[in-house]
Amino acid sequence: MSAPDELLEELIQQVTASSKYASISPDLIREIGAKELIKRRSLKEAVKETRNKLHQVGSAFQEKPIPYAAWLDELSTLSTDLQDETVVATLKRQMSMHASTAERLSILQHFFNEALASIAPVFSILDLACGLDPLCLPWMPAAPDLEYTACDIYGDMTSYLKAYFDHFKVNGRAFVCDLTQTVPDASAQVALLLKTIPCLDQVDKNAAKRLLKELNTKFILASFPAHSLGGKSKGMLQNYETRFNQLIEGESWKITRLEFTGELAFLIEK
Repeated sequence: MSAPDELLEELIQQVTASSKYASISPDLIREIGAKELIKRRSLKEAVKETRNKLHQVGSAFQEKPIPYAAWLDELSTLSTDLQDETVVATLKRQMSMHASTAERLSILQHFFNEALASIAPVFSILDLACGLDPLCLPWMPAAPDLEYTACDIYGDMTSYLKAYFDHFKVNGRAFVCDLTQTVPDASAQVALLLKTIPCLDQVDKNAAKRLLKELNTKFILASFPAHSLGGKSKGMLQNYETRFNQLIEGESWKITRLEFTGELAFLIEK
């Protein structure tokens, strides 16, 4: 093993020694770590900057550790009916633990129904960098036999989502995936790319365009946050709309723009 490889393995060990990063896709840690080792003066600096980048693209959305073990215990006590009042209340509480879905709770009643109205009922979803989006199923215009494929960089999260799909008898699967290096080959009616593009841009400015072009879906619902996690919003919507227009430049896709409180969305028909 060459010295750079040895350094990279040491970096990965140091980064994943923290429980905050232990469940993140090893492929993503390796990708970021390799770049940081080239840019930084020492292993210590590269480890620090790798952690910073992982925080920006993932950990910042989880202010506190998500108690998946407790959630699994709770899941076993719930009805298998996704419309049950207790189930709905539980899912909302769980979604509040992840910043991306927490921000959407106030518009949950109409976000998916409005954004996907033109293609409802939805019979298959590919949810990319899903976070806790699959927990929004009771509020989606889904067909009874919906097929749901979800991926994220967190192994503990995708393990919980598998149990969630099983409990509620959803034809779903969840797996760990680094979208900066891989375009999932699953086909679906619609891909969800919710508040994901800014995170991809932190690691690889070309990843989002590659995804939009290569995804094997007829529709893509992409969205951007209207404000930062810290609550700042000045100029963000304009900047993100400009970024989106850059990504679709030269494509003959039909675009439907949808603006919600806290979230700007675009439904792409390829």
